[in-house]
Amino acid sequence: MPPLNMAEDSVHIPSFLKRSPEAPGPLSSPQESYVQPPETPLLPQVSAIQVHTLSQMTVGGSWQLEQLHVRDHHLFLWITRGQGRILLHGLRRGFGAHNAIFVPAGKLFAMEYGRQVQGQALLIPDDGRVILPDRTHQLRVQDGLAQAELTGLFDDLRRELTESRPLLAEAMTALASMVSIWLRRQILRAGAQPRTTAAERIVRRFSDLLSDDFRSGKSMATFAEELDITPTHLTRVCRQCAGLTAADMLSQLVQHEARVLLSRSDLPVQEIAEYLGFGSAAYFSRFSQQHFGASPTQLRKSAIR
Repeated sequence: MPPLNMAEDSVHIPSFLKRSPEAPGPLSSPQESYVQPPETPLLPQVSAIQVHTLSQMTVGGSWQLEQLHVRDHHLFLWITRGQGRILLHGLRRGFGAHNAIFVPAGKLFAMEYGRQVQGQALLIPDDGRVILPDRTHQLRVQDGLAQAELTGLFDDLRRELTESRPLLAEAMTALASMVSIWLRRQILRAGAQPRTTAAERIVRRFSDLLSDDFRSGKSMATFAEELDITPTHLTRVCRQCAGLTAADMLSQLVQHEARVLLSRSDLPVQEIAEYLGFGSAAYFSRFSQQHFGASPTQLRKSAIR
C-alpha cells in the first residue's frame, strides 16, 4: 500500500507509530511477578447500543484510540472524511474517506488520524443481540447509494437516541441489525479477501494470544514459545506487519488497560496491579512511571471522568 500523503502539521503522530527498537515488555521478570488475573472484568461491560463521533470516543485523551487495545464490545466505524492509519488484528493499514471498519469484540485495534478526519462509531454489546461477522473487516465503499444508505442508518440511530421514544432498545437493536446486514452485503460484494502471507498469519496468531492473555504477566518470549518460533522472528514479523515490536504490542495493551482502569474506576491500585499480572503495587507503580511519567495515583487524579 503506498504511503499516505498527510501533512505533518495536521496530523498527531500517536505512540503506536513511535517505537523504540528495544522497548521493554510490561514485565521484565515474569517468573518473579506473575499473578493469575481474575476471570471477570473489573469494569462493567457495554450493555447498550451506542453511537459516538470520533471526538467523543477520545474524551479524556487520544490514547483511547491511538494505543493498541481490545474491547469487550463490537466496534463499527464509518469514516466520511480524511485519512489515517489503523492497526487491525495486528496488521497496519491506511484508511480514507468512505471506509467502513469493523472490529469484533476481543480483536486488537488502534487508530491514528489527522484533525480533519470525520466519522462515527457504533458500539454493539457482545451479547448476540445483533448477528455480526467474527473477523475484522475494512471496506472502501465507492458506491454512492451504499454510502448514503449507511449514513442514513447512522442518522436514524442518532434520532432514536436523541428523541428517546418508546421501545428505544428494540428500535436500536433493529437499526444495528440493519447496519450489520449492510456490512455483510458489502463483504459479499467485495468478494474473497487477499491471501495472507506467512508473516501476517503469525502476527494474527500472536494478536489472538495477546487478546486472551495480555493480563497474565507473560513475557513476549513466552508468547513466542507458545507460537513455536524464536522471539527474534516474532519481533521481525511484528515490525513488518504492525510497525511495532512484539514487546511494544504487549506493553501497549497493558498500558491502555491500566489507564482505563485508573481513569474509570475507583479500584485500589493493588487490585489493578494484580489484575494486570504485576507481582506488586510497587512494580506497577514503576511501570507507570516508566511509561506515563506519573504514578498510578497521579494518573487517577488527572483523569477526566
